[in-house]
Amino acid sequence: MELPKPDTRVIERKAEIVSDLRNLLPADAVIDSPHEVYAYECDALTAYRCPPLAVVLPETTEQVAAILNYCHAESVPVVPRGAGTSLAGGAMPTEDAIILGVAKLNAVLETDYSNRFIRVQTGRTNLSVTGAVEQNGFFYAPDPSSQLACAIAGNIAMNSGGAHCLKYGVTTNNLLGVTLVTMQGEVTEIGGPMMDAAGLDLLGLICGSEGQLGIVTEATLRILPKPEGARPVLMAFDDVLSAGACVSDVIKAGILPVAIEFMDRLCIQACENHAKAGYPDCEALLIVEVEGSHAEIDAQLARISEIAQRHHPIEIRQSSSAEESAKIWLGRKSAFGAMGQINDYMCLDGTIPVSQLPKVLSRISEIGEEYGLQVGNVFHAGDGNMHPLILFDANKPGDLEKCEAMGADILRLCVEVGGCLTGEHGVGIEKRDLMSDQYSPDDLDIQMSVKDVFDPKWLLNAAKVFPLAASEERRKQALTQAKTI
Repeated sequence: MELPKPDTRVIERKAEIVSDLRNLLPADAVIDSPHEVYAYECDALTAYRCPPLAVVLPETTEQVAAILNYCHAESVPVVPRGAGTSLAGGAMPTEDAIILGVAKLNAVLETDYSNRFIRVQTGRTNLSVTGAVEQNGFFYAPDPSSQLACAIAGNIAMNSGGAHCLKYGVTTNNLLGVTLVTMQGEVTEIGGPMMDAAGLDLLGLICGSEGQLGIVTEATLRILPKPEGARPVLMAFDDVLSAGACVSDVIKAGILPVAIEFMDRLCIQACENHAKAGYPDCEALLIVEVEGSHAEIDAQLARISEIAQRHHPIEIRQSSSAEESAKIWLGRKSAFGAMGQINDYMCLDGTIPVSQLPKVLSRISEIGEEYGLQVGNVFHAGDGNMHPLILFDANKPGDLEKCEAMGADILRLCVEVGGCLTGEHGVGIEKRDLMSDQYSPDDLDIQMSVKDVFDPKWLLNAAKVFPLAASEERRKQALTQAKTI
């Protein structure tokens, strides 16, 4: 992965820039010592690292605005950072950039149960949003696997989903409004505590924009009443194609479970060794969860089990208690950590039409054989959000490059069958040079023109999302133009 060339003029002014930032912020809000900034040199895509120029940790929207206004005036690149759980390098810094972390922006600002919304600062973790309302019988629906740690800011940036997005949607379906600070330091309110705001859909533009257009400091989120009950069923199959076909048939039948999760043998074995969830010995398993009244749950699970029988499962195990439900989910929730005990891996994130699951699973297996690398599959099967895990040895020369090439072929496959490069992880640095496989040059030019409006100097999260050569050329032109004005 090629990294952009830093602006040496900014690096040479580090002492001056840090001093100016300290004049804007509390003393402990600026970090610049080499051994401390190393904690911010990468996010969860750990294969690539680069210490930032400095790190700032503001506590208010006003402080964020002051930082961005200063950095815009001085042409200092800024990389927004939530909790650093991005798997696509979305929060990876460059040598000439400051990291603007939102970790201290973590307060609950307003809760309205009658109108079913909560307003929070965006450094608050995903799971703690539900924690703030669950005693009153409500919850926040998006549930990424990293929900214990990931921040709402990153969820908005990447339009994150999770296991239950099949029924409740991803972040964009649960986001009502934001407070956005532009690169020029302007604070603006977009949307609010209502279903649809008047005017242009700027909220839809901001959600999923990966920190390219501004920094979101506050968010108004939809909260929902907890369902009466929920229950999963585990279904085991002796081949992955049967499991994939079962998913497709459940969706075709018009059934809307809360979640349909898929795991193949490699992931199943890793999870069993790690979590001891009691999973059966099989080639693939599905975890399907439904919710509602007891009668609704019984009816839905009976219909799903009937559909599954057409694909000759070797076991169907319905939960009959909260303890059994927790055990069924235990392995799936532990999957990424469990796979990490086997080897280094790269977690991909492509989305496909559900009807293409059998074909894509078969082709992924063939691609793995072609590259001589193992791949485990664990993903949100209900909405076709694939998460192939490619195992490689980070200490073996050439293995990382082979892994990346294999990953690129899998993501191109997703696009070829009618899907897209990402479902919830974002593009970041991982997929930026694959964007031309999904979008035409004109499409990309229009997208970059939107960034021109919001970030005229191309200082926010530079070298992400767009192909590097095009992004760097755009940034060069923007800075040149800014100097002539």
